[in-house]
Amino acid sequence: MTAPKVIHRATIVDPAGIGALLRAIDDYDGLPLTKAALKLAPLLFVRPGELRKAEWAEFDLEHAEWRIPAVKMKMRRLHRVPLSKQALAIIRDLQAFSRDGRWLFPSVRSISRPMSENTLNAALRRLGYSKEQMTAHGFKGMASTRLNEMGCWNPDAIERQLAHQESSDVRRSYMHAAEYWPERVRMMQAWADYLDEVRDAGKVIPLRRENAS
Repeated sequence: MTAPKVIHRATIVDPAGIGALLRAIDDYDGLPLTKAALKLAPLLFVRPGELRKAEWAEFDLEHAEWRIPAVKMKMRRLHRVPLSKQALAIIRDLQAFSRDGRWLFPSVRSISRPMSENTLNAALRRLGYSKEQMTAHGFKGMASTRLNEMGCWNPDAIERQLAHQESSDVRRSYMHAAEYWPERVRMMQAWADYLDEVRDAGKVIPLRRENAS
């Protein structure tokens, strides 16, 4: 058996660099839909294709949840994303732009298609980040690295939120049953709060786990 090739995508993991990137996104002067996608990317840390193909029908804003169908996922299983207060605010603002259509992020050329796969990476280049510094996929690596290094959360809960595939059949069966949903809800809100802090302060701030059992 040939081991799958691991692709390392450029990302930013130091808090100061993350804060600088978030401030740059806040100052983005391009299309509002592109800016909204850029702001959601670090909060949700899903794959770029999953974000740009997000559909309104997949969102339950009342219960703060995005349910991505299995057919859209790399691992072909339903993926649930808890929505932090910050993510909900951005998504609700998006309703003024695209609520009457299918996609949260419709193409600028046709509302019947989602945003182009090159849009977010092009926006990052416009902000001055080269492909060696940051990519749209890099938001997953950013969250994975920081959440694990903080030591506040169950690594299995982090992996489940990242929608990673467990290599072991036994572990994969276990992870399928263990959703860690309450912890993931707390983790995603704490992560969003942490991003606010590093963006606003531009300095290293420890992430404190709140109300965790």
